[in-house]
Amino acid sequence: MSNRVILHSDLNCFYASVETMLNPSLRGKAVAVCGATEDRHGIVLAKSEKAKKAGVKTGMVNWEAKRLCPDLIMVPPQYDQYLKYSKLTRAIYHRFTDRVEPYGMDECWLDLTGCEHICGDGMKAAETIRRTVREELGMTVSIGVSFNKIFAKLGSDMKKPDAITEITEDNFREKVWPLPASDLLYVGRATNAKLANYGIRTIGDIAAADPQFLRRLLGINGLELWKYAAGKDDARVMHKDFVSPVKSVGHGITCYADLENSEEVWKVMLELSQDVGHKLRVHELKATGVQISIRGNDLFGKQYQAKLSQSTQSPMILARKARELFDLNYHWNTPIRAVCVRAINLVPQGEPEQIDLFTDVAYLDRLNRLDLAIEEIRRRFGKRAVYSACLMGDLKMPGDGRCSVVMPGMMYR
Repeated sequence: MSNRVILHSDLNCFYASVETMLNPSLRGKAVAVCGATEDRHGIVLAKSEKAKKAGVKTGMVNWEAKRLCPDLIMVPPQYDQYLKYSKLTRAIYHRFTDRVEPYGMDECWLDLTGCEHICGDGMKAAETIRRTVREELGMTVSIGVSFNKIFAKLGSDMKKPDAITEITEDNFREKVWPLPASDLLYVGRATNAKLANYGIRTIGDIAAADPQFLRRLLGINGLELWKYAAGKDDARVMHKDFVSPVKSVGHGITCYADLENSEEVWKVMLELSQDVGHKLRVHELKATGVQISIRGNDLFGKQYQAKLSQSTQSPMILARKARELFDLNYHWNTPIRAVCVRAINLVPQGEPEQIDLFTDVAYLDRLNRLDLAIEEIRRRFGKRAVYSACLMGDLKMPGDGRCSVVMPGMMYR
């Protein structure tokens, strides 16, 4: 589709910028938002521009960041504030268009096609957005302006901070094709290595490659990457009210102390399953399978999954299947550091299903009514108003709100 006007707006150093807004004494200093070492999250989550120039990188352990930048100020994350400022920024975007598609908390695509008579061309609108975010929220954005989502995203990455980059149908070959292949959205480390084995090192090399060769090498994603590199991306920007189809529902956590035995793992799985069951009810879905992910303190992860005999929303059934998977497959070579429980192979809540002769229908009905009663109590009086007695005490689970953070997902078509 030609003549489209697509923007990608990316808040610069988002977490660190919010912390500076909340504490102006941090302005102009080397700041890093870091998880607490005692909570097993002792890494840099975000950094200010000054810290970045000193060599501090996201994912770097705290002590290494401090060694590189001795005057680094480390602050703990405040996820509720990040969510608040994310919503405030999107409210600004909504003044320009109702086609605003989030890509995580700090990034959004905007489709301004047909809005030129209201807010001007893409560059003029981008400048107005950049200035408005700075004046109203005290933060800066980098904005890419282009004719498709992929190049708009690439443009916002090309010049930071507080900058606007335009990539047009006339200049994208000169601006985009010389860039490394890894700069293209969805070209991760493994994909980049595969492409490099065949001498494909730039975005231009991807565009020049035979699409069918890329399909044989990378599957259907190879064709998509060729379209992106060749400037043929036609994915639409979703409406602000669009809700993506839910394909799985999960909850995971990194514990602040090692889990040493099966009983400790069970308690964490049961706690995580409460949230999974609640989300299934919210989305009016049922799970027909359970998947668990386990990571030991050696940082190596393992994943297992199994079918359920009947579809369910019950946290207890999900947790029991998760524990069964764990006990069957994990051999305690190392203590457990992180656990994730995920409901998979989802079906609509009201979908009919065949019941076998061995299913205790009366028990499932009682369990469902119990879960509904618990949901109502928690809705009225809070999440911890009622819970299993075995979940009393220290579960070795952090409770700082980090689970509320929405990470970037896939780009919708």
